[in-house]
Amino acid sequence: MNPTCPGPTLGVVGGGQLGRMLAEAASPLGVNVVVLDPTPDCPASRVADQIEGAFDDPDAVRALAERADALTLEIELADPDVLEAVGEEFDVPVHPSPDALRTIQDKLVQKRAFADAGVPVPEFVAVEDADDLADAVERFDGCMLKARTGGYDGRGNVPVEPGDDYEAKLAEVGAGEGGAMAEELIDFERELSVVAARGDGESRAFPVVENVHREEILRETVAPARCSEAVAERAREVALDTLETLDGRGVFAMELFEEPDGTVSVNEVAPRPHNSGHWSIEGATTSQFEQHVRAVLEWPLGSAEARAPTVMANVLGDVPEPRPASLSGVGDVLAAGDAHLHWYGKREARPLRKMGHLTLTADGDAAGDAAGGRDAATRDDLLARARDLRDGLTFE
Repeated sequence: MNPTCPGPTLGVVGGGQLGRMLAEAASPLGVNVVVLDPTPDCPASRVADQIEGAFDDPDAVRALAERADALTLEIELADPDVLEAVGEEFDVPVHPSPDALRTIQDKLVQKRAFADAGVPVPEFVAVEDADDLADAVERFDGCMLKARTGGYDGRGNVPVEPGDDYEAKLAEVGAGEGGAMAEELIDFERELSVVAARGDGESRAFPVVENVHREEILRETVAPARCSEAVAERAREVALDTLETLDGRGVFAMELFEEPDGTVSVNEVAPRPHNSGHWSIEGATTSQFEQHVRAVLEWPLGSAEARAPTVMANVLGDVPEPRPASLSGVGDVLAAGDAHLHWYGKREARPLRKMGHLTLTADGDAAGDAAGGRDAATRDDLLARARDLRDGLTFE
């Protein structure tokens, strides 16, 4: 697609915070964005046009395709069969490809595809019932049980130990709706991720970053990761090998485990911009969102180099039950001078719901010293400050 300004219209299945940030990145490029989302006045609707409808509604996807020059997604709940049929009907390219989405939507299919391609993954088995789960627990001496479809932000994942109520664990992850799989529990040193983009005959990988989770939800990302250069290089190799197994253009996020001996394996993959790539808005030459727009439109990719060490901290709902969203403590973040706040525009705060994020970047000599991963102390300081600022924000 030949770049022009004003540019084409990009149709996005999903209008949450990722759709919102995609539209924010597309606007300076002259690219208009239309999102499809079932939630009235969804977060992206403040910066993009919205078609209200279900992600898998064929008529709604057709309405999106009628207005778009290319289709993409920001949520895996899109229906690959519908996208494929509508793309062919309207002669509109769909990226990432429906085949990639089919692979990633089912965690068991995803793991089998990676294992077949020689990509390192934890040991895993399919689980159909309590007897299968009992066998997996005995085989792995405990396991991580995952719903094959639909899980996100820790939902659909639960650790299982010998002696647990296996029927209850299967029900907890919703295995009855789409089956489950069991993985060996990895004694990891840290969780890493690599966001990489494939465009028209070219690929770019952002630096390897470190993710800090609590209650299975991403809390902070440190860029670049505080790991050795050898581990970072291995993580990059594994991520790019993983990318080669998936079809289509766009941004993909590879979540990885670093084990104590330096071994790197793939946890899961997202076929879209990812929470662990939000740091790139301020911290990289080209953000993951602009990179995704460029990639799916077949435009030249931008540099994925880091500008400076950066820490991202998620702002989660700290409420015991849903309530109208009103965030206080914002003034302290703004007064910090070097902090950047991103508000997702959600009307309701819910327990542990992602409501926004903030970033801090190093500057001056500290940036130069740490950009190559040589000064972990700089990132430690950034992480401590980001946590302090984030923890001062509340919905109570």
